[in-house]
Amino acid sequence: MVILLGFGGGLIAWGATWERVNANQGAHANALDRLDKRLTGVEATIRQLDNHDLRISAVEKQAAEAATSMRAVENTLNNLSSDMRLVREILQRLEDSGRSANQIGR
Repeated sequence: MVILLGFGGGLIAWGATWERVNANQGAHANALDRLDKRLTGVEATIRQLDNHDLRISAVEKQAAEAATSMRAVENTLNNLSSDMRLVREILQRLEDSGRSANQIGR
């Protein structure tokens, strides 16, 4: 009799446990669905961040190239300025020598 009552009590306990497991499966399935949706949203955000990171990298590269180009233009302008000063000095010398030759010829 004790064995049968123990076996019956075990079956009842097992049945109650099985019922709790089945009842919580729906709640866990809903939680997994919510987590899946959140993960999908996070993945979309990460893709956007990666896209922004690529865009920022491209802009930084363009800015560095523009700075290099501006330095080259600045160097060219400095060289042109030096050349213009030299041409001005030569022209002034030629004008001065032409004036002195005119004054001597008079």
